Formats: sequence, structure tokens, C-alpha cells
Amino acid sequence: MPSNRVLRVRAEGASAADLADGVRRLQSELGVDPAFPAEVEEAAARAASAPRLPDLDRTDLPFVTIDPEGARDLDQALHIERDGAGYLVHYAIADVAAFVEPGGPVDREAHRRGESLYGADAKVPLHPTAISEDAASLLPGQVRPALLWSIRLDAKGERTDVVVERARVRSTAQHSYVEAQAMVDAGGDLPVWLTLLGEVGRLRLAREAARGGVSLPLPEQEIDVEDGRWSLTYRRQSDVEEWNAQISLLTGFAAASLMVYARVGLLRTLPPPDPRDVQRLHRTARALEIAWPAEMLYPEFVRSLDADRPAHAAMLVACTRLLRGSGYVAFDGEVPAQPLHAALAAEYAHCTAPLRRLADRYVGEVCVALCAGEEVPGWVREALPGLPETMAKAARRASSYERGILDLLEATVLRPEIGRTFDGVVIDLRSDGRGTVMLAEPAVEAPITAPADGAPLPLGEAVTVRLAAADPATRSVAFTRVEEAGTAARRDHPHP
Repeated sequence: MPSNRVLRVRAEGASAADLADGVRRLQSELGVDPAFPAEVEEAAARAASAPRLPDLDRTDLPFVTIDPEGARDLDQALHIERDGAGYLVHYAIADVAAFVEPGGPVDREAHRRGESLYGADAKVPLHPTAISEDAASLLPGQVRPALLWSIRLDAKGERTDVVVERARVRSTAQHSYVEAQAMVDAGGDLPVWLTLLGEVGRLRLAREAARGGVSLPLPEQEIDVEDGRWSLTYRRQSDVEEWNAQISLLTGFAAASLMVYARVGLLRTLPPPDPRDVQRLHRTARALEIAWPAEMLYPEFVRSLDADRPAHAAMLVACTRLLRGSGYVAFDGEVPAQPLHAALAAEYAHCTAPLRRLADRYVGEVCVALCAGEEVPGWVREALPGLPETMAKAARRASSYERGILDLLEATVLRPEIGRTFDGVVIDLRSDGRGTVMLAEPAVEAPITAPADGAPLPLGEAVTVRLAAADPATRSVAFTRVEEAGTAARRDHPHP
């Protein structure tokens, strides 16, 4: 399967203008609106003009940010230095509480939204842009209030100390993931920050493997917008993205540790997998002819899979069943009976994206109070019990929005191609005999039915499929298997 490919779609109608109506219908169905009420915008503008700056000045640290190309809502800025045989990681997180009054218009609207929704250029932000993309964003060259995490690591990348405090910071440069990865790929001398990020990132990945953590390396569908045209992309995380993600995870582990010790806070949890589900995955591996020795633990097995191999891609999709059931749990006085995030094999908290996710602001406020030896603010404690349900609703809405945008684009791109055949891989099967096919190009995952002769769909195998339906109004696409893979290109582009 391809990755990191910008697709050249043939559909002439796949423009932003053609898709705008469909996006508005989706937003109406989900009850979301990118625009904010006037009183919220006015409150945000007032707060943005007079931020509460802390006394501690750490603008001496040359922070950098690493984000997707063109991002403006910059939650995190990074600085790493050597500390004897280990490292000192400084991670500055946007201080949203410096701009949002508890119980005020911006706060109430943020609780209603829960998190930012993303879909190409159809973003629905959590906070007005006066805050999220300007005054609170850690944009380069700007002095900003932040929650400054200082985390010490030993030579093996293990955390030895942590403190978080309010401070003024200033980013010196904004880098994109693509730009940073290009520097790594080019070789030669790297900037100190990138060299140290690579060292710490690799150490933390090794620690993840040692403790039994796991992530699924599936390529993601992404929407690419260029010159008013939308297309679909398969992409995989680059090394720089993985290293940067490890810094965020490191901070989340530190936050969870602080809160569990103090018996107050908000954790991100995932229950341990049901043994029956693991046994089912073993049967799937046998059906796909993938070796899974009995002594090999699940995380090690996942790390052995190669998403570029069709059978392995299908296996990775099957493994997502073990990641269902994640959520939040609030506590004040007693630690939850099940505090772990099973996929990370540790206690964990969301705390590094407060511009985009409501829960992170509250976790940050708990941790900064604990490190200062102060009482957790009353407005934080009062809100904690209701946050898990607020975030659960927001997560369902975000999932529906992202999937809806992708479904809309898939249907719009493919509408002129009804009847055409494509090569793909069957990555999932259901009990009714239908399944999911992942096309090589365009980057589409869609329902597939077996041919009329009743032959079953071959999980994990390459197939040729015919586009049976593509309806932007219902945001639906459907394929039918027709013949062996490899013949589609020959029929659509026959030799003279």
C-alpha cells in the first residue's frame, strides 16, 4: 500500500466550492458551527488584548515549535538540553487559562464544544481564533504565557524529576514536520534541538517497547487542499512526528504521576483487552498466514507487522479492536480502580493540547497547583466530575465529523468514476460477508460486497473491485469485487 502520496484524482468536480454545501449539511446534522456567538468573540477579543503574564521569565530558552504545515493553533514549544549523562526537556504548553475566565462566555462555549473539529479547510475550533490562533498560540517571536514543564531524564530516557510552573516563553522558530524530516533525511549536521529530539525520541520509543506499550502504524487518510481543490492522501508518521509525539506522551505520563500521587485529577484511560479478543486476533493471524508464536506478546507482535504488506495491513486493522473503550476518568480523594491506559501500559493524561481540547486545560491547572504546593482551584475541582461525559460527547462528535468529511470527499471524487475498476486490499470482514476495501489510488477505504457468484471476500489479499455507487448527498461509496488484482490497469489503459 502506498504512503505519503498526494493523489492525482481524475474527477473534475472535486473542488472546495462543490464540497462546501456538503460540509454545511454535515455541520448542520451534527449541530456544529465554526462561527462563535458575538458575546464569545467579544470576550475573547478583550482577553486577547490583556493577557495575564506570569512573573517567571524563561524567554532565554530558545524554544521551537513543530506542527503540520500552515498550523496557527500552536499548543506546544520544545527545548531540550543535555543534563550530565541525561537530558532536561522543557515543554511549554499554551496557557489557555490566562485568557479564559472560568464560567465566562468563552469557557461556557468551550464546554459546549469540547474539542476542535478538523476536516481540511472546514475546521470548527474550540476557542475563537483571537485566542487559539493569535494571543495564546506559541507563534514565533512572540512572548506568551505558558505552563512550562521541566522534565529530567536519565541516560536511558527514564523520567527522574518533573515540575510545571507558569512562565513567559518565546518561540524562536516554527518548523513543519515535513521541513524537520527533510533536515534529518538530508544528513549532515543537524540543529542541536533536532539532534536531541532524535536522541530522546528514540530512547522513549525503546522505553515504550520495554514497558509493553503499543501503537498501530496504519497509514492515515488525509485531505490535501491546494488551489481550491481537495484530494486524498495516504500518509504515515515520519520519524520526527514519532519523536515529537514521545515528548507529548512523556509529559502526559508526568502529569498522570503528579495527579495520582495527589489523588486528584483527570486521567485518559483504556481498559485491558478481553482475553477472548486476543484469542480472536490469534485466529485472524493464522487465517492470514502471519506467524504469531505463542510466547510473543501482543505489543511485540504489532511491532513486527509491516503496513505495506496487504495481509499485515488487514491484521493491523483487526488489532484496532483492542483499542476500543478509551475515555476519561475524574477523581478527587480516591484513585480510580482502573487508572491505566492499556495501550500505553501506564497511567496517562491529556495535557499538551489545551487550545484544541478542553480537558487539557484542567489537567494543566491541577498539575501547576500541585507543583506550587497550592490548593487545586475550586473552579477546577467543581468541573472535574462532569468532564468525562463532556469529552466523550466531544470525541463522538469529532469522529463523526472527520469521518463525514472523508466520506463526502470520497463520494465526490469518485462520482464520475462509477463503473470503473480499481485495485485494492480487503482489510476487514464482517459476519454478513461484506467488508472494507482499501484502494491503492485514490486513498479510499469503503464498503465492499462479494461477487454475485457468492465467492467469499479474501481478507488481506489484493483484489480488483468495481465502483458500484458514489453519492455525495448521502456521503456513501460502495464497491463490488469483480476479478483478480492487476487487470484493472490493463483494461482501463489497454495497449494499442
